[in-house]
Amino acid sequence: MAKFVIAGRADCPYYAKTELVADYLQKNLPDFRIHKITQRPEVWEADLIYDFTWNIIQQDWLKDVCEKNKWSHKNSPIIWRELLDRGGKGLLLGGYNEFLEHAQLYYDVTSSITTELMMVIAQENLGAHIEKEQEEEALKTCINPLQVWITSASAPACYNLIPILTSGEVFGMHTEISITLFDNKQAEEHLKSLVVETQDLASPVLRSVSICTKVEEAFRQAHVIVVLDDSTDKEVFTLEDCLRSRVPLCRLYGYLIEKNAHESVRVIVGGRTFVNLKTVLLMRYAPRIAHNIIAVALGVEGEAKAILARKLKTAPSYIKDVIIWGNISGNNYVDLRKTRVYRYESAIWGPLHYSRPVLNLIFDSEWVKREFVAILKNLTTTGRQFGGILAAHSIATTLKYWYHGSPPGEIVSLGILSEGQFGIPKGIVFSMPVKFENGTWVVLTDLKDVEISEQIMTRMTGDLIQEKLVALGDKIHFQPYQSGHEDLVPDEEKNLVMSDARPMSPLPPAPPQPSQHKENEDKEPYDDPFPLNEYSRFSKSDSSNHL
Repeated sequence: MAKFVIAGRADCPYYAKTELVADYLQKNLPDFRIHKITQRPEVWEADLIYDFTWNIIQQDWLKDVCEKNKWSHKNSPIIWRELLDRGGKGLLLGGYNEFLEHAQLYYDVTSSITTELMMVIAQENLGAHIEKEQEEEALKTCINPLQVWITSASAPACYNLIPILTSGEVFGMHTEISITLFDNKQAEEHLKSLVVETQDLASPVLRSVSICTKVEEAFRQAHVIVVLDDSTDKEVFTLEDCLRSRVPLCRLYGYLIEKNAHESVRVIVGGRTFVNLKTVLLMRYAPRIAHNIIAVALGVEGEAKAILARKLKTAPSYIKDVIIWGNISGNNYVDLRKTRVYRYESAIWGPLHYSRPVLNLIFDSEWVKREFVAILKNLTTTGRQFGGILAAHSIATTLKYWYHGSPPGEIVSLGILSEGQFGIPKGIVFSMPVKFENGTWVVLTDLKDVEISEQIMTRMTGDLIQEKLVALGDKIHFQPYQSGHEDLVPDEEKNLVMSDARPMSPLPPAPPQPSQHKENEDKEPYDDPFPLNEYSRFSKSDSSNHL
């Protein structure tokens, strides 16, 4: 097959004549193909134009093509042959005269078109080219990019999240996005640097990236809002004060989302502290879009899979269906009863879709009940499972599932508002098993053998209910759940093979003095019955940027 590329000035009469001959050959020869390229006269042979840094921003199109292919050609049109069977750069044929000679020699075709008709067709070509350009520009203005806002954009998670969002894997390669980084005025210089780095990615799906430090302009026409870690603007030293300090910012965000965001906005809440509480507060203060606010639980799920994979000496991606129940950044349970491992090397081997229950492969049940639980508790206490890379990946993966659906048959953990499923009290945000499909999620209430004992449910829901009541001022003091058990895993929980990932960090009644801190830093932490990873870091010096 012969494929020729014919390029020229849109108003060139010789291009017009060449085009007519090429059209005739393509119509009458089954293996003859042409591709046409026209350029405005000012683009075809433009003078060099520089920006203020003396970088070339425009040069003539013909010279650029010739330099790239190491050709020598100065007039319109230029014709070359694409080597479809061998690849590589094209083979230059020449201009108007060379093409007509080629057509006459190989195909016995010539042209007798008059000069007057060539001029008329050339002007028609120029008009058609201008009209096509205008249509393309109008089409671009009609295609509105997806507006993505990221709060607390100076947080490390944002730095890791941006490359994933601009890769095209989350929203799709055919969806353009515009990113707005939202933070306080003090973070403006950092955000400007982040904008430059984002632009340097040269992503084909990124229409624009900008910053916003004015509260009244936040979330304008936002389609997606990612809520990262925030902090209070003053020091707090009690759990109750820390809970109440989350209300003003969530109230402000809720008001701005209701006022400025697109009516179909989707809000996803991540971070390492009070994820469930922040989510339910946003729902309270943005009731119009409460059904589109979710909390990310895949960070905890990913850590659990990684621990299991190290134990089984396999890849974490081969482990599926780990269920996270409860408070994502606090009192939660990692349920392994449905967890399966694929492509596991053992005496039993099967196809790619073959899997085996994880609990049947871990013969050391004490490891599951004690060491696995202890590792998760340590991660939750230090906040390591919500580091920048994992937090960004968890948010991006959840968004991807939200837009395109989760893998068929796979269980995904998600923090959503309870409607009474699994006996969970209504009105609290609770992590539970779901699947994503058709742009929304469905709670997997039909799962068998996932019943939760009353004691476990009371422990998880009681703390979440109290968090909400104390934050809103309906309760003065927070009263931790008293289990009355000294073992890490109570007997009734051992039968469920469920891991309690509650951290064991104590809450000090007052800020420790330096001498006291030095005296106590070698002591073992006591077994406090209430998860306090997010409650033990209250000072401004250890918090992220905020508005």
